[in-house]
Amino acid sequence: MLIYGATIVIRKKFSASGYFTDCRKYNCTIAQYIGEMCRYILAVPPKSTDTDHNLKMIFGNGLRPQIWTEFTERFNIPKVAEFYGATEGNANIVNVDNTVGSIGFISRIIPSVYPISIIKVDPNTGEPIRDAKGLCMTCKPDEPGVFIGKIIPNNPSRAFLGYVDEEASKKKIVNDVFEHGDSAFLSGDILVADELGNLFFKDRTGDTFRWKGENVSTSEVEAVMSNLVGYKDVVVYGVEIRGQEGRAGMAAVLDPDEAVDLNKLVEGVKKTLPSYARPIFVRILRKIDLTGTYKLKKNDLQKDGFDPSKISDNIYYLDCGTGVYEKVTPEIYMKINDGSIRV
Repeated sequence: MLIYGATIVIRKKFSASGYFTDCRKYNCTIAQYIGEMCRYILAVPPKSTDTDHNLKMIFGNGLRPQIWTEFTERFNIPKVAEFYGATEGNANIVNVDNTVGSIGFISRIIPSVYPISIIKVDPNTGEPIRDAKGLCMTCKPDEPGVFIGKIIPNNPSRAFLGYVDEEASKKKIVNDVFEHGDSAFLSGDILVADELGNLFFKDRTGDTFRWKGENVSTSEVEAVMSNLVGYKDVVVYGVEIRGQEGRAGMAAVLDPDEAVDLNKLVEGVKKTLPSYARPIFVRILRKIDLTGTYKLKKNDLQKDGFDPSKISDNIYYLDCGTGVYEKVTPEIYMKINDGSIRV
């Protein structure tokens, strides 16, 4: 921007209702977003001025595929340049051809042009799966895996300088990737590539959990649930149930007024999610914490589990008998844990 002398408009604080007002006021042609910003903007009631702007493109990171088309059509956005990358990483990608939901592209014909790849990992440990030669295995089209960027010696753009914490740095490097002695930056993010080479974000390795023998993408469930509750903040994670393998899905919904209709919610969940991905528990939050980049925090929520004696928020479970969400009481909590109530 500085090289070409472009004018930049910086707002002191993000405003969902004022986003396009600012674009009109300053005659912006390109706008930026990050994290959950687009969802917050979409949640603002429609106005006659929604398309009254001169934007040619928006760019950023975090526009979920589930609201991509709705957002671009409502606000008449010609192009979206969704990108992916980590500040400390050595590989960044960007969607340059407006493919809905894509975060970038990797050539299927000449993949070596850009030294990035998606490798197979163990869904439980996140460790790379290796072949008989001890090398990593690349994923097939539509097969989820971890995104990596090859580290090339003496090439600053392909270097990984690491963190201050040496142990943390080691965890981000995988060795013997495509040949013995080479190495790559391990992003920790699960991506999938289609047959054309378009890349799509699925989840983070620490967030995905298994339930009923299936891998559940928290990112995908969060997007579906948010759409069902009017674009409210939703955090999805897995919680342990005594005697059960894997983790049961919990959806924490920011709804301080408890306006969400749980009966309508369960109907929508059954229509839009496979049985293994449907949240077993719903927690109604009075408040929620965001990161500095407008992403939802979930670690503390996950530690809380579903014990009502330790949580002041109301928690509900999906009753297999009635097919609706019923309140979790201390007695219900004990019965779920001892197997008297099956989930």
